[in-house]
Amino acid sequence: MRVPPLDLKPPSHAIEVATLGMTMRFGSFTALNDVSIRIAAGSFHVLLGENGAGKSTFVKCMMGFYRPTAGQMMVEGREVEVPDPRAAHDLGLGMVYQHFTLVPSLTAAENLVISRNDVPARIQWDRERADLAAFMKKMPFTVPLDVPVGRLAAGEKQKLELLKQLYLGRRFLILDEPTSVLTPAEADELLGMVRGLTTSGELTCLMISHKFREVTAFADEVSVLRRGEHVGGGKVSELSTADMAAMMIGEKELVRPAARVAVNGQTVLAVSGAKPPDRSGLKMIDIADLRVKAGEIVGIAGISGNGQMELMEILSGQRPLEQGTVQVCGTPFKATRGEARKFNVRYLPEEPLRNACSPKMSVAENIFFRDFDFADGKPKFWLDSRRMAEQAARLVGEYKVKTASLATPIAALSGGNVQRAVLAREFNGKVDLLLIANPCFGLDFSAVAEIRARIMAARNAGAAVLLISEDLDEILELSDRILVMSEGSIVFETPAASADIGEIGKHMAGHH
Repeated sequence: MRVPPLDLKPPSHAIEVATLGMTMRFGSFTALNDVSIRIAAGSFHVLLGENGAGKSTFVKCMMGFYRPTAGQMMVEGREVEVPDPRAAHDLGLGMVYQHFTLVPSLTAAENLVISRNDVPARIQWDRERADLAAFMKKMPFTVPLDVPVGRLAAGEKQKLELLKQLYLGRRFLILDEPTSVLTPAEADELLGMVRGLTTSGELTCLMISHKFREVTAFADEVSVLRRGEHVGGGKVSELSTADMAAMMIGEKELVRPAARVAVNGQTVLAVSGAKPPDRSGLKMIDIADLRVKAGEIVGIAGISGNGQMELMEILSGQRPLEQGTVQVCGTPFKATRGEARKFNVRYLPEEPLRNACSPKMSVAENIFFRDFDFADGKPKFWLDSRRMAEQAARLVGEYKVKTASLATPIAALSGGNVQRAVLAREFNGKVDLLLIANPCFGLDFSAVAEIRARIMAARNAGAAVLLISEDLDEILELSDRILVMSEGSIVFETPAASADIGEIGKHMAGHH
């Protein structure tokens, strides 16, 4: 029997899920310690905590990805065994993970259809496409159904992950920072839809989020984890954001960026008439004129998939430029290692584990990539292991990278700590041009504050900064000038000081 998409009336009723004494140890390390949380049926519950607090471990135990060392899980008041994710799905639990679980070589439509348990041996695509079209009409956003997922930008992949769970009609949905790559309007629409499903009793939602605005606007209750323990929570209506922040970070102080200083610098980065093919290969990105001066942050806003990824790939040498020029300090720039060294160009790309690291190599080796063959301005022909260890230890301490050791493969680190390690490498030494894409994706708010403070410090020290971000709050907070990308082109420019959010949003949505 075929399972229709969400037309079925989403699930008949929401379900209550609770954990009792959930504990998870990895060797001698205790990631979760005696965590008991109840998520009431039909509630919108948020899980707060810094990176490394145990949030991802907790929800992976709930979903059967990990087998907890101790503790119980209850669904609708009865104890259940969840040995694997399939068992969780059978109980009506679904999750949108922070890391993508889609098949890159298949299209979005194919990913949705094969996610069902009842996929027929022979798929009637005319019928499936009609059902998918009807399903998409009910959603607050769309994704290209016929493009291979590997060609989609991170934001579109995240949307598709969420759509997949809704398509499967889950009764209890775990969302791991679902709005990190959405515009404010999309995020509000999406969470409003989820909130509508919880209010009507059709869905229970547990969301990991670091955005207090989302918590106060949409959630009923919060639970806070710190260092693997449940340290507090309660009804959102009875807690202030200061209360929640205090539970999350304990005694720590948030880093605050230095005041913006006036710097009248020369043009460092100039892109003219650049027309690379987009990721589909069918259209061209068109960057007519983009300039960034020393001592300014130029923020590029836009909905994911409008050419920002391709622009970053041109500037980092990952995508060929068929027409136009890229110049740094008036000199043609092709992003070779030698040119990047000569002009002090540094990169923090989107998804740094994939784009800026060698996952199986150690933390120390990844941090030393920029310097392994150079010292004191001269080429080196042998690896200085001692210097590598000293530099890595200094930067790991300075940037608070949480790792078991410097020899740990960097892929074993949490997403936030990979981001910190790459940031430590790229900010080490003199920086004249900084090219950044979504630098705070998936990070907790104390890490976000730290990273934004470092970006502002680089700008105040005279670096030219190009900030590509799908977080409009981040663009507004950091930028001196704001550009909007839509359909592969820069369609709008405004000084940040006089920026109108409604006007920016209108251009982001394609209303030029």
